[in-house]
Amino acid sequence: METKKINIRDILKVIFQLGKVRISIPVAFTTFTGYVLSRGKADAGFILPVTGIFLLACGASALNQIQEFGIDKRMNRTQNRPLPSGRTSLPAAWIITLAFFFGGSLVLLLGPGFETFCVGIATFAWYNAIYTPLKKVTAFAAVYGSMVGALPPLAGWVAGGGSIIDNRAIILAFFFFIGQIPHFWLLLLKFGKQYEEADLPSLTKLLSIIQIKRLTFIWIAATGVTAFALPVFKVVDQLWASIAVIILSIGIILFFARLLFKSVEFKVGRSFVFINVYYLFIMLILIGSKTF
Repeated sequence: METKKINIRDILKVIFQLGKVRISIPVAFTTFTGYVLSRGKADAGFILPVTGIFLLACGASALNQIQEFGIDKRMNRTQNRPLPSGRTSLPAAWIITLAFFFGGSLVLLLGPGFETFCVGIATFAWYNAIYTPLKKVTAFAAVYGSMVGALPPLAGWVAGGGSIIDNRAIILAFFFFIGQIPHFWLLLLKFGKQYEEADLPSLTKLLSIIQIKRLTFIWIAATGVTAFALPVFKVVDQLWASIAVIILSIGIILFFARLLFKSVEFKVGRSFVFINVYYLFIMLILIGSKTF
Protein backbone atom coordinates (compact mmCIF):
# COMPACT_ATOMS: atom_id res chain seq x y z
CA MET A 1 0.00 0.00 0.00
CA GLU A 2 1.33 3.42 -1.00
CA THR A 3 1.78 5.82 1.90
CA LYS A 4 0.53 9.32 1.27
CA LYS A 5 3.36 11.83 1.57
CA ILE A 6 2.85 14.59 4.10
CA ASN A 7 3.14 17.97 2.44
CA ILE A 8 4.45 20.46 5.02
CA ARG A 9 3.68 23.36 2.71
CA ASP A 10 -0.01 22.38 2.49
CA ILE A 11 -0.21 21.95 6.27
CA LEU A 12 1.27 25.40 6.87
CA LYS A 13 -1.10 26.87 4.30
CA VAL A 14 -4.08 25.39 6.17
CA ILE A 15 -2.76 26.72 9.50
CA PHE A 16 -2.21 30.19 8.05
CA GLN A 17 -5.66 30.24 6.45
CA LEU A 18 -7.43 29.04 9.59
CA GLY A 19 -5.60 31.71 11.57
CA LYS A 20 -6.31 34.34 8.88
CA VAL A 21 -2.72 35.49 9.26
CA ARG A 22 -3.17 38.37 6.82
CA ILE A 23 -5.83 39.80 9.15
CA SER A 24 -4.15 38.80 12.41
CA ILE A 25 -0.92 40.66 11.53
CA PRO A 26 -2.68 44.07 11.32
CA VAL A 27 -4.44 43.26 14.62
CA ALA A 28 -1.05 42.63 16.21
CA PHE A 29 0.23 45.87 14.70
CA THR A 30 -2.49 47.82 16.54
CA THR A 31 -1.17 46.21 19.73
CA PHE A 32 2.32 47.40 18.83
CA THR A 33 0.92 50.90 18.25
CA GLY A 34 -0.73 50.94 21.65
CA TYR A 35 2.46 49.69 23.30
CA VAL A 36 4.68 52.37 21.73
CA LEU A 37 2.23 55.17 22.57
CA SER A 38 2.04 54.04 26.19
CA ARG A 39 5.74 53.28 26.62
CA GLY A 40 6.91 56.33 24.72
CA LYS A 41 9.37 54.30 22.69
CA ALA A 42 9.74 51.07 20.73
CA ASP A 43 11.82 48.70 22.85
CA ALA A 44 12.08 44.91 22.98
CA GLY A 45 9.22 44.78 25.48
CA PHE A 46 6.69 44.87 22.62
CA ILE A 47 7.61 41.38 21.38
CA LEU A 48 5.65 39.28 23.87
CA PRO A 49 2.38 41.29 23.94
CA VAL A 50 2.36 41.58 20.15
CA THR A 51 3.10 37.87 19.74
CA GLY A 52 0.46 36.89 22.30
CA ILE A 53 -2.26 39.02 20.72
CA PHE A 54 -1.30 37.75 17.27
CA LEU A 55 -1.69 34.12 18.39
CA LEU A 56 -5.02 34.85 20.11
CA ALA A 57 -6.26 36.62 16.97
CA CYS A 58 -5.30 33.55 14.92
CA GLY A 59 -7.11 31.35 17.43
CA ALA A 60 -10.23 33.51 17.29
CA SER A 61 -10.24 33.35 13.48
CA ALA A 62 -9.79 29.58 13.50
CA LEU A 63 -12.61 29.11 16.03
CA ASN A 64 -14.81 31.42 13.96
CA GLN A 65 -14.35 29.12 10.96
CA ILE A 66 -15.35 26.14 13.09
CA GLN A 67 -18.42 28.02 14.28
CA GLU A 68 -19.39 29.10 10.75
CA PHE A 69 -18.43 25.93 8.91
CA GLY A 70 -21.95 25.44 7.59
CA ILE A 71 -22.31 29.07 6.51
CA ASP A 72 -18.94 29.08 4.77
CA LYS A 73 -20.05 26.16 2.60
CA ARG A 74 -22.94 28.25 1.24
CA MET A 75 -20.93 31.35 0.28
CA ASN A 76 -18.73 31.60 -2.82
CA ARG A 77 -16.36 33.91 -0.95
CA THR A 78 -15.66 31.34 1.76
CA GLN A 79 -16.11 27.96 0.08
CA ASN A 80 -12.36 27.53 -0.41
CA ARG A 81 -11.52 27.90 3.26
CA PRO A 82 -9.84 24.81 4.78
CA LEU A 83 -12.94 23.27 6.41
CA PRO A 84 -15.61 23.67 3.69
CA SER A 85 -13.10 22.71 0.98
CA GLY A 86 -12.20 19.50 2.85
CA ARG A 87 -8.50 20.35 3.09
CA THR A 88 -8.61 19.80 6.84
CA SER A 89 -10.87 17.97 9.29
CA LEU A 90 -12.85 19.35 12.21
CA PRO A 91 -10.64 17.62 14.84
CA ALA A 92 -7.51 19.04 13.17
CA ALA A 93 -9.07 22.50 13.12
CA TRP A 94 -9.79 22.20 16.85
CA ILE A 95 -6.18 21.23 17.56
CA ILE A 96 -4.90 24.24 15.62
CA THR A 97 -7.39 26.54 17.36
CA LEU A 98 -6.43 25.33 20.84
CA ALA A 99 -2.72 25.59 20.00
CA PHE A 100 -3.19 29.22 18.97
CA PHE A 101 -5.34 29.98 22.02
CA PHE A 102 -3.17 28.39 24.69
CA GLY A 103 0.03 29.58 23.00
CA GLY A 104 -1.19 33.17 22.97
CA SER A 105 -2.53 32.96 26.52
CA LEU A 106 0.75 31.54 27.85
CA VAL A 107 2.83 34.21 26.09
CA LEU A 108 0.69 37.00 27.59
CA LEU A 109 0.71 35.52 31.09
CA LEU A 110 4.45 34.89 31.15
CA GLY A 111 5.26 38.15 29.35
CA PRO A 112 3.38 41.41 29.96
CA GLY A 113 1.24 39.89 32.71
CA PHE A 114 -2.29 39.32 33.91
CA GLU A 115 -3.88 42.64 32.88
CA THR A 116 -2.76 42.30 29.25
CA PHE A 117 -3.85 38.64 29.32
CA CYS A 118 -7.34 39.70 30.48
CA VAL A 119 -7.66 42.22 27.62
CA GLY A 120 -6.53 39.54 25.15
CA ILE A 121 -9.03 37.00 26.46
CA ALA A 122 -11.77 39.64 26.39
CA THR A 123 -10.99 40.25 22.70
CA PHE A 124 -11.13 36.52 21.96
CA ALA A 125 -14.40 36.09 23.85
CA TRP A 126 -16.02 39.14 22.30
CA TYR A 127 -15.26 37.95 18.77
CA ASN A 128 -16.36 34.35 19.20
CA ALA A 129 -19.00 34.49 21.93
CA ILE A 130 -20.70 37.79 21.05
CA TYR A 131 -19.97 38.99 17.52
CA THR A 132 -20.04 35.62 15.72
CA PRO A 133 -23.45 34.53 17.13
CA LEU A 134 -24.89 38.02 16.57
CA LYS A 135 -24.13 37.77 12.83
CA LYS A 136 -26.97 35.24 12.64
CA VAL A 137 -29.35 37.53 14.52
CA THR A 138 -28.90 41.10 13.31
CA ALA A 139 -27.64 42.92 10.24
CA PHE A 140 -26.00 45.42 12.60
CA ALA A 141 -23.70 42.87 14.27
CA ALA A 142 -20.68 44.79 12.95
CA VAL A 143 -21.42 47.66 15.35
CA TYR A 144 -21.10 45.31 18.32
CA GLY A 145 -18.24 43.42 16.72
CA SER A 146 -16.17 46.55 16.35
CA MET A 147 -15.15 46.21 19.99
CA VAL A 148 -12.73 43.60 18.63
CA GLY A 149 -10.88 46.43 16.89
CA ALA A 150 -10.74 48.55 20.05
CA LEU A 151 -9.27 46.00 22.47
CA PRO A 152 -5.90 44.97 20.90
CA PRO A 153 -4.45 48.52 21.07
CA LEU A 154 -5.60 48.61 24.70
CA ALA A 155 -3.69 45.37 25.29
CA GLY A 156 -0.58 47.08 23.93
CA TRP A 157 -1.26 50.16 26.05
CA VAL A 158 -1.41 48.26 29.34
CA ALA A 159 1.56 46.07 28.31
CA GLY A 160 3.52 49.30 27.90
CA GLY A 161 2.75 50.26 31.49
CA GLY A 162 -0.22 52.56 30.87
CA SER A 163 -3.56 52.61 32.68
CA ILE A 164 -6.53 51.18 30.84
CA ILE A 165 -8.67 54.10 32.05
CA ASP A 166 -6.23 56.75 30.80
CA ASN A 167 -8.09 59.25 28.58
CA ARG A 168 -5.50 58.72 25.83
CA ALA A 169 -6.06 54.97 25.89
CA ILE A 170 -9.82 55.42 25.67
CA ILE A 171 -9.55 57.83 22.70
CA LEU A 172 -7.13 55.47 20.93
CA ALA A 173 -9.48 52.52 21.44
CA PHE A 174 -12.48 54.59 20.32
CA PHE A 175 -10.68 55.54 17.10
CA PHE A 176 -10.09 51.89 16.25
CA PHE A 177 -13.65 51.01 17.29
CA ILE A 178 -15.24 53.54 14.93
CA GLY A 179 -12.92 52.65 12.07
CA GLN A 180 -13.74 48.95 12.22
CA ILE A 181 -17.36 49.44 11.13
CA PRO A 182 -16.80 50.90 7.61
CA HIS A 183 -14.76 47.81 6.73
CA PHE A 184 -17.89 45.70 7.11
CA TRP A 185 -20.10 48.11 5.18
CA LEU A 186 -17.62 48.07 2.28
CA LEU A 187 -17.68 44.27 2.31
CA LEU A 188 -21.47 44.41 2.20
CA LEU A 189 -21.36 46.51 -0.96
CA LYS A 190 -19.34 43.74 -2.60
CA PHE A 191 -20.68 40.56 -1.00
CA GLY A 192 -24.10 41.50 0.36
CA LYS A 193 -25.99 39.11 -1.91
CA GLN A 194 -23.81 36.22 -0.75
CA TYR A 195 -24.75 36.97 2.86
CA GLU A 196 -28.40 36.77 1.80
CA GLU A 197 -27.83 33.44 0.03
CA ALA A 198 -26.24 32.08 3.22
CA ASP A 199 -29.40 33.12 5.13
CA LEU A 200 -27.53 35.70 7.19
CA PRO A 201 -29.20 39.00 8.10
CA SER A 202 -27.87 41.59 5.69
CA LEU A 203 -28.37 45.31 5.28
CA THR A 204 -28.89 44.63 1.57
CA LYS A 205 -32.31 43.26 2.58
CA LEU A 206 -33.16 46.40 4.53
CA LEU A 207 -31.51 49.20 2.58
CA SER A 208 -30.81 50.11 -1.01
CA ILE A 209 -27.24 50.20 -2.30
CA ILE A 210 -27.16 54.01 -2.26
CA GLN A 211 -28.39 53.98 1.35
CA ILE A 212 -25.63 51.55 2.33
CA LYS A 213 -23.10 53.76 0.52
CA ARG A 214 -24.26 56.81 2.44
CA LEU A 215 -24.23 54.89 5.72
CA THR A 216 -20.67 53.81 4.93
CA PHE A 217 -19.68 57.42 4.31
CA ILE A 218 -21.14 58.49 7.65
CA TRP A 219 -18.98 55.95 9.49
CA ILE A 220 -15.88 56.82 7.46
CA ALA A 221 -16.44 60.51 8.16
CA ALA A 222 -16.86 59.64 11.84
CA THR A 223 -13.53 57.78 11.67
CA GLY A 224 -11.82 60.86 10.25
CA VAL A 225 -13.41 63.18 12.81
CA THR A 226 -12.45 60.83 15.65
CA ALA A 227 -8.84 60.98 14.41
CA PHE A 228 -8.91 64.73 15.09
CA ALA A 229 -9.24 63.84 18.79
CA LEU A 230 -5.86 62.07 18.79
CA PRO A 231 -3.84 65.32 18.94
CA VAL A 232 -6.48 67.06 21.07
CA PHE A 233 -6.12 64.43 23.82
CA LYS A 234 -2.32 64.26 23.38
CA VAL A 235 -2.31 60.70 22.04
CA VAL A 236 0.00 62.30 19.50
CA ASP A 237 1.84 65.37 20.74
CA GLN A 238 4.32 66.34 18.05
CA LEU A 239 3.24 69.13 15.69
CA TRP A 240 4.29 67.35 12.47
CA ALA A 241 2.39 64.21 13.51
CA SER A 242 -0.72 66.16 14.48
CA ILE A 243 -0.76 67.95 11.13
CA ALA A 244 -0.22 64.67 9.26
CA VAL A 245 -3.12 62.99 11.10
CA ILE A 246 -5.44 65.90 10.32
CA ILE A 247 -4.46 66.09 6.63
CA LEU A 248 -4.87 62.34 6.13
CA SER A 249 -8.24 62.35 7.89
CA ILE A 250 -9.57 65.24 5.82
CA GLY A 251 -8.31 63.40 2.75
CA ILE A 252 -10.16 60.19 3.55
CA ILE A 253 -13.40 62.09 4.19
CA LEU A 254 -13.12 63.88 0.85
CA PHE A 255 -12.18 60.69 -1.00
CA PHE A 256 -15.23 58.81 0.26
CA ALA A 257 -17.61 61.74 -0.25
CA ARG A 258 -18.30 60.21 -3.66
CA LEU A 259 -20.40 57.59 -1.84
CA LEU A 260 -23.07 60.27 -1.46
CA PHE A 261 -23.75 60.45 -5.19
CA LYS A 262 -25.55 57.87 -7.31
CA SER A 263 -23.93 58.86 -10.58
CA VAL A 264 -20.28 58.55 -9.48
CA GLU A 265 -18.58 55.21 -10.17
CA PHE A 266 -17.36 53.60 -6.96
CA LYS A 267 -14.92 50.67 -6.86
CA VAL A 268 -15.29 48.77 -3.59
CA GLY A 269 -12.03 46.83 -3.84
CA ARG A 270 -9.90 49.91 -4.35
CA SER A 271 -11.76 51.76 -1.60
CA PHE A 272 -11.21 48.87 0.83
CA VAL A 273 -7.47 49.06 0.14
CA PHE A 274 -7.55 52.85 0.53
CA ILE A 275 -9.10 52.79 4.01
CA ASN A 276 -6.63 50.13 5.14
CA VAL A 277 -3.73 52.22 3.85
CA TYR A 278 -5.16 55.19 5.75
CA TYR A 279 -5.14 53.19 8.96
CA LEU A 280 -1.61 51.95 8.31
CA PHE A 281 -0.33 55.50 7.81
CA ILE A 282 -2.12 56.76 10.92
CA MET A 283 -0.47 54.02 12.98
CA LEU A 284 2.93 54.75 11.45
CA ILE A 285 2.52 58.43 12.29
CA LEU A 286 1.53 57.62 15.88
CA ILE A 287 4.51 55.29 16.26
CA GLY A 288 6.83 57.74 14.54
CA SER A 289 5.77 60.54 16.88
CA LYS A 290 7.23 58.55 19.79
CA THR A 291 10.32 57.15 18.09
CA PHE A 292 11.71 60.11 16.12
